[in-house]
Amino acid sequence: MLYMNFLHTITLRDIVDILVVSVLVYYVLLLIRGTRGMQIAKGVLILIVVMFVCRFFGLQTVNWLLQALLYGIVVALPIVFQPELRRMLVSLGTGRGITDSFKKVVDVTIHVQTVDNILWSLEQLSDTKTGALIAIERQTGLEEYCETGTMLNADISAKLIFSIFNTKSPLHDGAVIIKDFRIAAASCYLPLSENVENKNKTGKKGYGTRHRAAIGLSEQTDAVVLIVSEETGNVSVAHNGRIVTVKDLEIIKIFLLNLYQNARNPVSLDFVLSEELSENAKISETKSQS
Repeated sequence: MLYMNFLHTITLRDIVDILVVSVLVYYVLLLIRGTRGMQIAKGVLILIVVMFVCRFFGLQTVNWLLQALLYGIVVALPIVFQPELRRMLVSLGTGRGITDSFKKVVDVTIHVQTVDNILWSLEQLSDTKTGALIAIERQTGLEEYCETGTMLNADISAKLIFSIFNTKSPLHDGAVIIKDFRIAAASCYLPLSENVENKNKTGKKGYGTRHRAAIGLSEQTDAVVLIVSEETGNVSVAHNGRIVTVKDLEIIKIFLLNLYQNARNPVSLDFVLSEELSENAKISETKSQS
């Protein structure tokens, strides 16, 4: 009976109002999807749920603390979501629809082509000892870092990556950011890690700016960062605040293919370490037999 009375009170204006709010919420979620803003939004939602639970059980002190915390978060939201708000206004001003977010049909061959191009460029950069920094976006968006460099939105090409890091190129100083199987931007600035001494399992200290930037980005996001040393030509991988130097590029290929094909549950750097150790063991065994 109460349900029927509720239905009778709903007007066409209420339905339109609900639909408009739903579209706005949906558009905002699309906007922050894949960025650090999404994690912040989830945290705020959890706080709201906990606050209602505390209110239900009469926990007045905890409820008051959570409410005061939420007020502070609401004041800070425009600052925290500044990049997302800026992109939303630009998107509205240029007339781009939200349907652009659905144009991401990816074939397995694209995974292989992308990884092959990245590996070829790494091999050339390593052979010529050309310093390079390549960040691959995963769940956490890297838009704010793309905006610090030069936007390209170009197809992934091994020759293009190699030419970008050529020392005579105006874009060589900084990082290349890859997202959605495209080179999104080049010459991007990444956050430097302040805690690199404990990151190297070999105990080696004194990382340069390029390696510190790779570790710094991997500490703040879930991106995978590939580094080519300008001094030694060694190729390293940074992920989840850790960095590993890999001698066999085929291991990096396996790691990246798994990264693309198992985006939500990729292998960790422990896999890279185990594969690298087993590969070194094979080499040592071959030498001993010879």
